[in-house]
Amino acid sequence: MNLHSLIDVLPKAELHLHIEGTLEPEMMLALAKRNGVELPYQTVEQVQAAYEFDCLQDFLDVYYQGMSVLINERDFYDLTMAYLEKVHGQGVRHVEIFFDPQAHMERGVAFETVLGGISSALETAGREMDMTSKLIMCFLRHLDEEDAFGALNCACKHKEHIYAVGLDSSEAGRPPELFSRVFAQARAQGFKAVAHAGEEGPAAYIETALDDLKVSRVDHGNRAFEKPALVARMAAEQMPLTMCPLSNLRLKGITDLKEHPIKKALNAGLLATVNSDDPSYFGGYVNENYKQVADAVGLTGDEIVTLAKNSFKASFQSDNDKQAYLDKVDAQLRSWQNRQ
Repeated sequence: MNLHSLIDVLPKAELHLHIEGTLEPEMMLALAKRNGVELPYQTVEQVQAAYEFDCLQDFLDVYYQGMSVLINERDFYDLTMAYLEKVHGQGVRHVEIFFDPQAHMERGVAFETVLGGISSALETAGREMDMTSKLIMCFLRHLDEEDAFGALNCACKHKEHIYAVGLDSSEAGRPPELFSRVFAQARAQGFKAVAHAGEEGPAAYIETALDDLKVSRVDHGNRAFEKPALVARMAAEQMPLTMCPLSNLRLKGITDLKEHPIKKALNAGLLATVNSDDPSYFGGYVNENYKQVADAVGLTGDEIVTLAKNSFKASFQSDNDKQAYLDKVDAQLRSWQNRQ
C-alpha cells in the first residue's frame, strides 16, 4: 500500500506555519537584490549552508537575519503567495498562518505593510484556489510584555483580518506567565489564543499556557509526555496539538525521527496534527513532514487519515465548515482506495 500517495491526495489543513519561515533561499536573494539589502550570503548554497542548527536559538538568529529582506507590502504578498501555491499542490485546503509583526516593526516596517501583503495574498488564494484561512499574530517571547501590548494595540485596529494571537520565539527561560496580562487583554478583545509550549520548555509551560493564557491550542507540546496526568487531561479536553516533526529533528529536540511522539500522541487519544513550522529552514513542507514521520514511526493508513481529519477538527473554522472538509477527506479516501 502506497501511503505516500494517500498523503498526497488527502485534503488537509496546516495550523502551525510561520509565514516568515517559508522564505526560500532563492526568494531571499531575489528580495535582497530588489530591495538593496546586504546579506552575508551570495548564493543559494551559502544560504543553505547556514541552515545547520544545534538549537532553537541558532535557527532564530538566521531566521531574523533572513527576514531583513522583507520590506514592502509586495514582499509579504509574494512570500505568502509562494507558500500558498506550494501547499495547495500538496492538498492543503485551509491554513492558519502565524506572523511576527514585532520583528518587522523593530526594523522600521509598519504593521500595516506586513498585514496588507499577507492578508491580500490570503484573499487571492481564497478567490483563485478556494483556500480558506485564518491569521494568527504572534507575540515574540524574547521581548518584554510591554512590547507585546504595542503589537496588540495595532491588531485591535484590524480585527477583520486577525483571528487569534500566539506566542513564539525563544522558549527556554521565558515561561508563558510572563505574558498573562497581554493574553488576557487579547482574549477580552475577542481574539482566540494559542501558544508555543513544550518545544524546548518543560511540560509545566504547557500547563501554564492552558491555565494562565487559556489557550485553545498548544503549538508543539512534545514534552507533555513527561507528565502522564497532563496527557490524560489534554486527551479528555481534546486540546489540539500542532506537532512539527522535521522542525523537532532539525532543532535537535529529537536526534532521530523515530523518536517523534506523534504516534504516541495518537495512541493516547490526543488531537494531534502534523505541520511544517518553518519549512524553508527545516527541509520540508507539510507533505514531507507527513511522509517522513510516517516512514520513521510506522504510521498506518488509518492514522494518516486521522491526522488529516484532526487538522480540520483542530482548526478555528465553524463546525459546518469543519464537517464539509471532513466529508472531503472521506471522499478522497474512497477514491484513493478504489485506485489501489
